[in-house]
Amino acid sequence: MKNLILKYGLISGAVGAVMMFCMALYLGNDPGRFSHGEVFGYTGIVLSMLFVFFGVRAYRDQVASGVISFGKAFQVGLMITLISCAIYVATWFVVSNTLMTDFMDKYSEFMIQQLQAGGASAEKIAEKTAEMEQFKEMYKNPLVKIAFTFLEPFPVGLAVTLLSAAILRRS
Repeated sequence: MKNLILKYGLISGAVGAVMMFCMALYLGNDPGRFSHGEVFGYTGIVLSMLFVFFGVRAYRDQVASGVISFGKAFQVGLMITLISCAIYVATWFVVSNTLMTDFMDKYSEFMIQQLQAGGASAEKIAEKTAEMEQFKEMYKNPLVKIAFTFLEPFPVGLAVTLLSAAILRRS
């Protein structure tokens, strides 16, 4: 069981890592491309989390002789998700410390530009600027950075885990 969970967690994490590196190379230092970042990023997360489904199915078919409860399927899927998310966090630390060292500055700049382009008031822009400065300070703390980064893929993995457990359960 452990080998199967580790295998699918590592595959899921590797897919997410490759997609993140591709996204970092695409975005580079061009804040103009950040508008595509969410779509590209979450597409990579969803693709990587497909391996949660495949892992639960493999567990059911190879380990549990074709029978799995919702609870056991959920447990297997959650463990795969946690491994994948850990790899995602580790990958972001590598990417943000090598390829995108000024990410928070560029992202903050992008957010302010979006408000300006949308015709936001000077008050709203000043409020957002202060908010982004506060966020940049918080993000310097590695534990905060880990938490925020973990919370990007985890909800998607949790949703895929729930769906996989519901679809694949057999008694």
